[in-house]
Amino acid sequence: MITQTSSSSTPPSEYVTLISNDGFEFVVLREAACVAGTIRKMLDPNSNFQEASSGRCKIMQFNGLILEKLTEYLYYNLKHRDCKDVPDMEIPPALCLELLVAGDFFDV
Repeated sequence: MITQTSSSSTPPSEYVTLISNDGFEFVVLREAACVAGTIRKMLDPNSNFQEASSGRCKIMQFNGLILEKLTEYLYYNLKHRDCKDVPDMEIPPALCLELLVAGDFFDV
């Protein structure tokens, strides 16, 4: 007899994988990844998105360099979310415009 287990009964993994358009993979704490509204919606179990069940988010709009900086920001935001007088995050000037676009896309 084969029984199916409901995917809703299994708790989601503590980590998710973000994959850039050039194949780089970043394993990120789910809590940090969910700082980004877009990723939070992708990983929502009620969304019926494939990413919610697989824990793997393919981000075809951005390359590994931008996705790496985004993941740094997600952890930075998580670390400093309840702090006052937060120090500035180092952002290379050459990446500012692309990061601004990525920030808008990811709703951070």
